[in-house]
Amino acid sequence: MSQTHSAKPFLSVFNDSIVIEASTPAQKRALSYATTIEMLFNQVMSTKMPADRIIGQYFREHKKHGSKDRRVIRETLFGLFRWWGWLKQLQAPQPHVTWFRQLTACAALEQHTWQDITQAWDTIAAWTPTEVPPTNSDSINDKLALFMSLSGLTDCQLSDLLPSWFWQTCPVSPAEQLAVVEAMTSRPPIWARVQSIKTATAIAQLNNAGVDAVASQYFTDAISLGNKSINLNEIETYKQGHLEIQDLASQVIGQVCQPNADERWWDACSGAGGKTLQLRSLMLQQHPQSSGSIIASDIRHKPLEELNKRASRAGFNNISVAPWKSDALPVNANMFDGVLVDAPCSCTGTWRRNPDMRWLDDASAVSDKPTLQLDILTRSAKAVKSGGQLVYATCSLSPSENEHVVEAFLAQTNEFELVPVIHPFTGGSCSMLTIWPQVADSDGMFVAKMRRK
Repeated sequence: MSQTHSAKPFLSVFNDSIVIEASTPAQKRALSYATTIEMLFNQVMSTKMPADRIIGQYFREHKKHGSKDRRVIRETLFGLFRWWGWLKQLQAPQPHVTWFRQLTACAALEQHTWQDITQAWDTIAAWTPTEVPPTNSDSINDKLALFMSLSGLTDCQLSDLLPSWFWQTCPVSPAEQLAVVEAMTSRPPIWARVQSIKTATAIAQLNNAGVDAVASQYFTDAISLGNKSINLNEIETYKQGHLEIQDLASQVIGQVCQPNADERWWDACSGAGGKTLQLRSLMLQQHPQSSGSIIASDIRHKPLEELNKRASRAGFNNISVAPWKSDALPVNANMFDGVLVDAPCSCTGTWRRNPDMRWLDDASAVSDKPTLQLDILTRSAKAVKSGGQLVYATCSLSPSENEHVVEAFLAQTNEFELVPVIHPFTGGSCSMLTIWPQVADSDGMFVAKMRRK
């Protein structure tokens, strides 16, 4: 970063306090953005509420912001969390200078294009004058070199970008560590799933609407929508129920379930029903008049209401809901050809989309879950009929929430046995499957398939 800006620093001292005064329109905007972003960042860190929820609430209450304002605020906020493992190491004599150095470094690492704003931040940051060559490289090693050149720090590590407890609870081989960090510090594309129409037709419709839709090489109904923000409510393909947003790793779960057209399935932890809709779509792909049915359950009523809306939009029949009201099964025992248990988890596999969560959670996010997960799996297994399937899934990368839960379940019963699954992205066979984010540019996911003897 160079300190050769035409409008020179706008700092003054009044009653021993530093006052920042803007002398150009760009500097005024930069100060306004910096103040807003700092407020939102501190609110996320203090309340430990998800950043997307807090920023969504802010924009609903402050409708003065135009599309550029929203983009600068949103992308900078999430960029700060993405690189916080390095940025938090920055220090300056004055707290406000530290903040502006963090903003400037974040902009450099994210390759933000609003130069007038970043230059104004750079002026207040008051770095030691030095020329740092810009980089358009996505290489994590190049970004590390850029950050150390900019900051003057010499002991930053790639592993700093994820909390230490992640490496302890989600073991990664040394050979894969760089790839994991590189994936976790990049944004995955928006993955979607086509239903009720041909994938080629959906792609053509989306391309005509200005969406960069591309077919996946792995699943015939999966498509990438690129990295740009999309207003789905303006997309006819979505409004007609032919498109559902669902990450590629999440789509693996339905592909592992592989429900037949005439089967009865229970989605025991359905949430808003992304996988419920996928299961029904897979049934209908086999036979347009599929007699198969799915019951979706959750302890929360709002997600089930959302599921009903999504099923209605898609025109899907034979989907019903049965909320969990107690520890007792909300469905009949020994009834289903397949039961899917997408258990509550630490969500470490979704950190690419939610970089704030890696700094809001601690190791208890992982250690608190296995007992609950085993309990849900054990109770839900009672609904599987003889010869039926039991599929356990999480969006965690931790063995204690994944393999260890399945092993504990199998150790307490002799009624179920593991069914080998094929890794959809590598083609290898495995007893239990973990999808790592770097393998197919997706979220992280775990799935194990069992059969009742």
